[in-house]
Amino acid sequence: MSPELITILMFVVLILFILSRVPLAYALAGTATLFGLIDNGFNVDGLMGMFINNAWGTMNNIVLVAVPLFILMAQLLERSKISDALFDALYILLGGIRGGLGIAVVIVCVILAATTGIVGASVVGMALLAGPKLLEKGYQKTMSAGLICAGGTLGILIPPSIMLVVFGGLTGLKETSVGNLFAAAIFPGLILAGLYLLYVFVICQIFPEWGPGISREEARKYSGHQKLAMVMKSLVPPLILIFSVMGTILGGIATPSEAAAVGVLGAAILAAAYKNLTWKVIRGAGLATLKTTSMVMILVLFGNLFSSTFLFIGGGDVMTDLLIGGDLNRWAVMGIMLGSIFLLGMFIDWVAILLVTLPVYMPISMELGFDPLWFSMLICVILQTSFLTPPFGYSLFYFAGAASKDYTMPMIYKGVMPFILLQIIGVLLCMCFPALVTYLPSLWLK
Repeated sequence: MSPELITILMFVVLILFILSRVPLAYALAGTATLFGLIDNGFNVDGLMGMFINNAWGTMNNIVLVAVPLFILMAQLLERSKISDALFDALYILLGGIRGGLGIAVVIVCVILAATTGIVGASVVGMALLAGPKLLEKGYQKTMSAGLICAGGTLGILIPPSIMLVVFGGLTGLKETSVGNLFAAAIFPGLILAGLYLLYVFVICQIFPEWGPGISREEARKYSGHQKLAMVMKSLVPPLILIFSVMGTILGGIATPSEAAAVGVLGAAILAAAYKNLTWKVIRGAGLATLKTTSMVMILVLFGNLFSSTFLFIGGGDVMTDLLIGGDLNRWAVMGIMLGSIFLLGMFIDWVAILLVTLPVYMPISMELGFDPLWFSMLICVILQTSFLTPPFGYSLFYFAGAASKDYTMPMIYKGVMPFILLQIIGVLLCMCFPALVTYLPSLWLK
C-alpha cells in the first residue's frame, strides 16, 4: 500500500471513529494500532515496543509535571469564590456605563484566565455568575451568550495555560519552551480581550438597549472611595498570585513546574483567606485534578502513538510534499495550515488537533523559514476558535449546560459569531506584526 493511500485512509478512519462518538483517546489509539500493524506486517511486538518507548518518553518529560499542578491551582481558586467578589465589585464600578456589565465580564474572564488556565471552569463560572445578572439588567441575550463563551476561552491562551504547557512538551524545541510560550502569549491574549472590550463598548453605544447602564439610584449607593476599595480588595489577591507564578517564570527564578507549585501554595493561601479551605474543598479539588490530569495524559500518550505511527508510515513526507512540493508561495502554505486547524476546530478539540498536526506542521514551518515561536503562537491563537465554532465548540456546551434556559442553542450559536471574527482578526494582527509575539520573549528570556 502506497504512503499516499495509507495516509488518506488513516485520516478517514480517524474521522469515522470520531463521528461515531468513539472517545478521542481510543479513536487515536485504535487508528494507530490498525494502520501500524498493516504497515509493519502485523508485527505486534514491534508496535508495542514503539508505544512503550513513546509512553516512557512522555512520562519522563519534566515539563508535563506542571499540568496537574496548574489544574490543582485552578480547582482551588474556583472553589475559593474569588471571581464572585471581583465581579460584584466591577459591576458596581462599571455598571453605570453602557455595556459596563459586559466590560466587567471580560475583565473577570481575563483575571480567571490568568489564574486558572482552564476554559471549562471560566465559562461555567461566568455562566452561573454573570448570565442571570446580564438578563436581569436587560442585556441582549445573543451578545451576552457570545461574550461569556468568548471571554471564558481566554483561559486557554493567557498564561498560565494548560495548552501552552502541553504544546511546549510536545515540540521539545528550545525556541518553544513553556517559558517562551508563556511570554509570547501575553500580548495576543490581551489583544483578544481588548477586541472583546471594544466590541461590547461600541455595539452598546450603537444599540443602547443591548447593554443599558444601571439606574442612578443603584449607582449612588456607594461612594467613589467605597467602589475603589471593593475593587482593590477583590483584585489585589489574584494579581499577587498571577505575578508570583508568571514573575518567577519570566524572571528565570523558577521552571514552569516549580512556578506551578508556587501557584498551588498561593491558591491554597487565598482559599484560606476567603475561609474556603475546607476538607470538602481540598478533596473535591484533588479528585477533579486527578480526573482532568488523567484525561489529558491518556490523550497525550495515545496521541503520541498516533503521531509516531503516522510519521513511521510516511504520512509526514506525504504532507510535506503536498504543501511545499508544489509552486505554492510560503504564505499560501501557512494559510493552508492555519485554515486546516480552523476547520478541524469545528469537529475536534485542541488536544487532538495539536497531536495530529504539530508533528507535521512544525517541521514544514521551519523548513519554510518561519520563526517557530511566532508560528506556534499563531496556532495557539487560532485554536481559540475551536472552543466557539459550531457544531462542536466546547464553550458552547459548557455555557448551555450551566446557563439559564433563557439562552437557547441557536441563540448561543448566533452570539459567538462576532467573537469568532474577532479571534480571526487577532490572528491576522499577530501575523502582520510578529513583534506582538516575539518582543517579550526576546526581552526576558534570552
